[in-house]
Amino acid sequence: MKVPDFNQFDRDIARARIMLSILAMLSLYADPSTAGGLFHLTPLVLGILLCHFAYSSTVYLMCRKGTPRWLPTFTIVTDIFFASAIAFLTEGQTGPSYVFFVFAIIAVGMRAAFRVTMWVTLSGVALYLIVVAMSDGLSGVYVMRAVYLAIAGYLVGFFGQQRASYEERMRELEAQAARHSIARSLHDSYVQSLAGVDLRLQTCRELIRRGQANDAARELFALQTGVEREYDEVRRYIRTLAGVDAAPATTSRKSVDPVVRLKLAIDVRSPMAERVLKIALEGLANARKHSRASVVEINATQEAGEVVITIADDGIGFLNPDNPPWTIASHVAESGGRLNISGEGSTRLEVAIPSAVS
Repeated sequence: MKVPDFNQFDRDIARARIMLSILAMLSLYADPSTAGGLFHLTPLVLGILLCHFAYSSTVYLMCRKGTPRWLPTFTIVTDIFFASAIAFLTEGQTGPSYVFFVFAIIAVGMRAAFRVTMWVTLSGVALYLIVVAMSDGLSGVYVMRAVYLAIAGYLVGFFGQQRASYEERMRELEAQAARHSIARSLHDSYVQSLAGVDLRLQTCRELIRRGQANDAARELFALQTGVEREYDEVRRYIRTLAGVDAAPATTSRKSVDPVVRLKLAIDVRSPMAERVLKIALEGLANARKHSRASVVEINATQEAGEVVITIADDGIGFLNPDNPPWTIASHVAESGGRLNISGEGSTRLEVAIPSAVS
């Protein structure tokens, strides 16, 4: 099954599984009708409950470090197994196995599709009936328990599907509202600014046509100042949309033209080549605008299944290596690569991306 990335949700399920294990153990210990009588547990029942507690604790510790892709499927199978084993050992007038089956169904119903939930429900019902047939025979009471379990599984799956549908609809509405907000912001500020730039350029062209070069130069200087201000505003707005800390405004747009030494020795498909070139261009742009470098060296090579991109310059250095350029950092994060920055005296930025990533 396709497993979404719900680390926090998986930790909550694992925590609930531990509580289920503890409460079931206490309930069976105090239940006089099964598992050994009042305030007593048979060694086999105690062993299976302790195994369930150990399993629950191990899953919780694994989820705290991040959920492996195989873990949800493994827990579904294991939860059904423990529910069946506990049913075989403790089923009587009362017994906790029903709760274990329901827990397994709820756990999958909250994170998987309706079809998967129904498969887990039918598997649990079938195993429950097999266990009952092996222990006490298929009496009407136990058959009806299986029927009620199937009904509970259907309801869990149905409401889980409705929850997922409503969440998807809410995400669509939120995305639509965000798009409208961005469109209004662009229209009311930046588009109007571009219209103003266009008018002032027309004025400059007219002044040049009339031979008023000094007036045109003053108008162009004022226009440059306005464009720099709008550039900083757009930059801040983009970083806000990207969810990164705002960068300080650029006080001067004056940059040097460094010598660029470029060496590409890679053999990759076009999506990877495009990503490498984007990273190289962004690194060059940063060097020109911020580092005051006279020489920029950009190398891209392939090493051990990775594309390694090195961007080095002889400028003033990177002031905060812990806060890398967010555009390059986003490319690295999307590709599952790594980024190292050295900024003492000069800047050296090294990016390693798996070659298979497009």
